[in-house]
Amino acid sequence: MRARLHSPLLAAALASALAFAAVCGLRWGGALEGLELAFYDWHIRLRPAATGPAPRVVVVNVTEKDIQEFGAWPLPDALVAEVLETLSGAGARAIGLDIYRDTPVPPGHERLNAVLKSHSQIIAPTLLPQDGKPGVPPPAALKESDRIGFTDVVVDPGGTVRRGLLLMDDGQRVFYSLPLRLASLYLEAEGVALSGDSENPSHLRLGRTTFRPLEPNDGSYVRADAGGYQFLLDYRDPPDVFPSVTLSELRAGQFGAGLFKGKVVLVGVTAESVKDTFYTPYGRAFGEKKEMYGVVLIGHTVSQLLRAGLEGDAPTAVISDTSEALWILLWSLLGGAAALLLRSAWRFVLVMLGALALLALVVHVLFVLGVWIPLVPPALAWVGAAGLATAYLLSEEKRARASLMGLFSSYMSKALADEIWEHRDDFLSGGRPRPQRLTATIFFSDVVNFTTVSEQTEPQTLMDWFYEFMATVTPLVSAHGGVILRFLGDSIMAAFGAPIARRGETEISQDAANAVDCALATQAAVIALNRRLEQRGWPLISMRVGILTGPVVAGSIGSAARLEYNLHGDTVNTASRLESFDKVGFAPDYFNTPCRILVGEPTLRLLGDQFHTELVGEFQLKGKVHSIRIHRVHGRRAAGEAPRGA
Repeated sequence: MRARLHSPLLAAALASALAFAAVCGLRWGGALEGLELAFYDWHIRLRPAATGPAPRVVVVNVTEKDIQEFGAWPLPDALVAEVLETLSGAGARAIGLDIYRDTPVPPGHERLNAVLKSHSQIIAPTLLPQDGKPGVPPPAALKESDRIGFTDVVVDPGGTVRRGLLLMDDGQRVFYSLPLRLASLYLEAEGVALSGDSENPSHLRLGRTTFRPLEPNDGSYVRADAGGYQFLLDYRDPPDVFPSVTLSELRAGQFGAGLFKGKVVLVGVTAESVKDTFYTPYGRAFGEKKEMYGVVLIGHTVSQLLRAGLEGDAPTAVISDTSEALWILLWSLLGGAAALLLRSAWRFVLVMLGALALLALVVHVLFVLGVWIPLVPPALAWVGAAGLATAYLLSEEKRARASLMGLFSSYMSKALADEIWEHRDDFLSGGRPRPQRLTATIFFSDVVNFTTVSEQTEPQTLMDWFYEFMATVTPLVSAHGGVILRFLGDSIMAAFGAPIARRGETEISQDAANAVDCALATQAAVIALNRRLEQRGWPLISMRVGILTGPVVAGSIGSAARLEYNLHGDTVNTASRLESFDKVGFAPDYFNTPCRILVGEPTLRLLGDQFHTELVGEFQLKGKVHSIRIHRVHGRRAAGEAPRGA
């Protein structure tokens, strides 16, 4: 069971499941709604503008200058009547009044009533009562007609308008929005009527476009107030796309011929003193808070409805909750897979960032094509699953690496440790080193007369002396690519060419040269150490080193609680005998040659002419059947230098 829990595949799957569950909890708990809606605005701003005919909407603005010129607000009924008559005479197909006329504003009230009744293309505004607010009634002259439309706006938390309203009802009557009334009036002349969908009669249809009512959890909304008949505003037209004239310019006739002919004309207020502005996706970019006037917002809604009825532009679609869950699950699994497959840090970061960019691109392209799918939840699932899986796998890798490195001495170069870890699959079997035959160079060293020194020296001085010696010489093994396998009192056994098997004679020869270089470096370090020891009055140090290259059997011994990696075979035994050969005959020179370095004939052949060597002779070592030629190493040859020994 424990082995299964440590399976990288299982760890990645578990991380993906946890990330999926966490993100889904955040998503359907509403924690991600605000961030996702911000990305909805980002999609709106980056989406290409709609192509097609020129805008069918024109705006007449009542500016601050107009109000100051006429000296009063609200504008008198006579002036409003004059504006409506001018627009009717100019050929406007539909006129939307975005100025409330619930009470008379003399002079000219009767004239306004007459204009409203006699011009069927005029739609007047109303504000529906709700949430305890009384609303604003329509003009009395049109109260019972079908030429009124409500101007209520759906505002998301944070103050941004992303949804439009088509219908509202109070349980007894159905009310039409001002944009829907205007669009329907315009489309009637084009032979396009508002109707129910053939497959679902409760859904509204304009031309060949069906408007499915927005549900509380559509898109990235979570339990949104979806009262009435709502739909997503697409803002396909640029913010300032609609031609406009001011009230003063209209009255002075300062507008192009045909500007209003066959168009939907909106009359509204753009004066700073009359608060009628809203935040839209266009006005929240990079901290900017630019508002859109209510009359322009109505224009965008009307334009979207006209495009739907005439060009078939469907409103933005959303995917089901099940599809969204599968979408998040996919990115969770991909995140876990990325952690499982990408062990290189820079590749992991590159893939993480690249995948996020790809996700954003895919989501945006789909949005441009008319489908809104979540961006934030899958991004969090991707990062979360990859992060969790990576953290776990790194922890397991650290544990496994520590366990593997625990088989060896801590005196190992980082390069060798990395190489062992990189080849761990070839090296390990069942969590322990796989027995193997390999060719390695074995290095034995021993301090001369250590027993005598230990008997004649105070314990604290002895330990300080020995610690300084070990601290001086042991790092040299790893520095030359070897690994210390064990310490035997004052003796050191090291290997060059293990535990990773060498692939050819070139590598084996390099191991042999590294071992001899390590011995020479040890001698140089001991010479410097002896100078320091002499100044303190401490015993001087000399060493014997035996080096031999040959076949060995590598493996581990011990139990699961304590394993020890070791090398076995005649090569190991012979190298040990080389180190102890002729102990009595070695007379060290503590400040020139404190180390005697002996190598066997197989190692000498691999060294070539890189070193100055001297033939000691051919001997039958203790416990050996066959004799071996022994050579002493004096130093490394410089380039072009002739050998000094034979």
